[in-house]
Amino acid sequence: MRGRLKASLSPLLDAACRRADKAAMMPTEPDASFRPPGQPEARAGRIGVLLVNLGTPEATDYWSMRRYLKEFLSDPRVIETPPLLWWPILNLGILTWRPAAKGRDYDLIWNRERNESPLKTITRAQAEGLARGLSGDGRIEIDWAMRYGEPAIPARLTALQAMGCDRILLMPLYPQYCAATTATVCDKAFAALRTMRWQPSLRVSPPYYDDPTYIEALANSTRTSLAKLDFEPDVLLASFHGVPRAYLDKGDPYYCHCAKTARLLRAALGFSEDRLRLTFQSRFGRGEWLKPATDATVKALAAEGIKRIAVLTPGFAADCIETLEEIAVENAGYFRAGGGESFAALPCLNASADGLKLIETIARRELQGWL
Repeated sequence: MRGRLKASLSPLLDAACRRADKAAMMPTEPDASFRPPGQPEARAGRIGVLLVNLGTPEATDYWSMRRYLKEFLSDPRVIETPPLLWWPILNLGILTWRPAAKGRDYDLIWNRERNESPLKTITRAQAEGLARGLSGDGRIEIDWAMRYGEPAIPARLTALQAMGCDRILLMPLYPQYCAATTATVCDKAFAALRTMRWQPSLRVSPPYYDDPTYIEALANSTRTSLAKLDFEPDVLLASFHGVPRAYLDKGDPYYCHCAKTARLLRAALGFSEDRLRLTFQSRFGRGEWLKPATDATVKALAAEGIKRIAVLTPGFAADCIETLEEIAVENAGYFRAGGGESFAALPCLNASADGLKLIETIARRELQGWL
């Protein structure tokens, strides 16, 4: 009896196994024959890549700026002050006056053709460039998001999942790791996954502060930009976004990552430590921040009689308010007011050939085993 039952079931089992093997070899859509009646259809078998940058307001008016700054400055990864102390400072102080001031700064650099910030324009171009580079594999979907503002990380993860991406590579576009940047991107992505019934598998690309392709791209970009100037800088500053010194004391590796990037770039360019100097910008609040400060260094160089300087910003994957306004306008003003004559803000890697090569190199490396 047992033998006859086994014989009668064997063709059915063999057919089921063949269908399962076929589905495994051709991961496009789950086989409807395996789905019970009434179960929602779900696409699968595709691979998503999500580029993420810091963020941007949707407009330069007061309320748009206020919404953006509130989201940004309410993140406990960015501001580690206890919430009971920080809430009145933020809501009764900073958010009453800072939106108007920052709105004026954004207005100086706004992309009026697209009615958006340059960061959004450039990040979109980086995603489109990566899509072209990976276009040989039809399983891949490329998208982009902002940690603060739009397009939001949860919405884009959901969109990738709806396209059938059951594996997603999250690529924070921060060369140097910091809890206030890379970690908060992961926080937001993981929080989005908590709402999903069928979670995609998620990988996060690591920081690339000492990646040879990154250093080569920076060196090529710096040489090209310097060659276009009508003067030779006496000093170059490699200006990175600053963070409070307390973050370093708590174990954040950010300073060490920045210092190694500067050292490797200095060696690639053949510059001395005095010719290419490491500085930190964008101080906010009264606490001690990483030093030397970019603005203080710019003022000191002018006071010393240095007449020509250039500033590059290796920690930014794309030009934004911190590079186009804070460096190219604000710090240029400090230098000239102090007696300096020639000042240049060198562009970020952006969607240049070297910048896209870097992003594609990282993506291909981190997608190994999925492709």
